[in-house]
Amino acid sequence: MAKKYFFILLFPVAFLISQQGFSQNSYTDNPIQKSIEDLSIYPNPVTNGKTFIYITSKKNLTKNVEFFNVLGKRIFSTEITGKEINIANLSKGVYVLKITENDVSETRKLVVK
Repeated sequence: MAKKYFFILLFPVAFLISQQGFSQNSYTDNPIQKSIEDLSIYPNPVTNGKTFIYITSKKNLTKNVEFFNVLGKRIFSTEITGKEINIANLSKGVYVLKITENDVSETRKLVVK
């Protein structure tokens, strides 16, 4: 009689374990995504020989900015404490900017015409 109860309890538990699993790559419905609040880059696109862009955020903390070309090669990087970056040395083209503020990173596209 005790064996019947054991098997009756064992099968539902085994079924639940097989459905949930113990794998390390379980899917979560609510991943935590951090972003830089109110991140803004202007002017974008850059035209008429302008040599500065402005990067702002809600907190306006020190930012590390990396410039990449469309092939993924890093062109240069800089750290800014204000809002202004000199882009006079960039030729016409499309660039990807990786902006890091307070250990949170975001990427944006910059077009220089």
